[in-house]
Amino acid sequence: MSLLEFLKVICLGVVEGITEWLPISSTGHLILFDTLLHLDVSEDFWNMFMVVIQLGAILSVVYLYFDKLNLFSARKTFSEKRASAVLWAKVIVACLPAGVLGILFDDWMDEHLRGYNVVAWALIIYGIFFILLEKYNAHRNREFRIQELSEISYMLAFGIGCFQVLSLVPGTSRSGATILGAMILGVNRRDAAEFSFFLAIPVMFGASFLKLLKFGLSFTTNEILILLTGMLVSFVVAVLAIKFLMAYIKEHDFQVFGWYRIALGIVVLIAGFMGLITA
Repeated sequence: MSLLEFLKVICLGVVEGITEWLPISSTGHLILFDTLLHLDVSEDFWNMFMVVIQLGAILSVVYLYFDKLNLFSARKTFSEKRASAVLWAKVIVACLPAGVLGILFDDWMDEHLRGYNVVAWALIIYGIFFILLEKYNAHRNREFRIQELSEISYMLAFGIGCFQVLSLVPGTSRSGATILGAMILGVNRRDAAEFSFFLAIPVMFGASFLKLLKFGLSFTTNEILILLTGMLVSFVVAVLAIKFLMAYIKEHDFQVFGWYRIALGIVVLIAGFMGLITA
């Protein structure tokens, strides 16, 4: 791997680490950055890389929330272990809609939903939704009925999972769709964000497994270096991004992310119209 390609992978890892957890679409950004920092790899490897690089960011959640998620900690009481088991059960229930539809339509989505138009309009539309929801919350001085993660029921978890289906479209943002859905269903911002983080673990491990199987497990040395570098960088950056987001939403709402999405979506449409982006 040349120095230039190495720097490109680092940049892509930084982009993934930041955008995976902020509600602004990691896959959408990676697709767009590929037009600027195109890696010298095959199309099949790139399609797999865009998904598997997210494992690094997913592991940041495991690292930061290991105690809450760990079922087998010797330091936990029986009730605390049971609470962790119930949380995992709710996460699995929430993953069912996107998991089933993702398996059924993976090939179709790869073929039809990778264009810049799709990414741009998804950025804009869901940016508008975020702004409208937060303005509604502020206008009505809305109190969220779910104030603790443990109060999320299995039915509510499934409902949040249905919103996660929307993130199968590039540019939507998996965290954005699930946070938005959870808030609409009455979950406070902090717990909506945390539950969104936890949902990503089985979803992205499953998606990565499918992509690896489809690509095949035969990698060149260069491809292995690209994957490991991207995942490591995304892990480190994602840890910082999660800490930033959780601190930010203690005092602020999500409107700034909505405006960012709209602005970026417009820039993408203009760039596409001018022929700067053709993918």
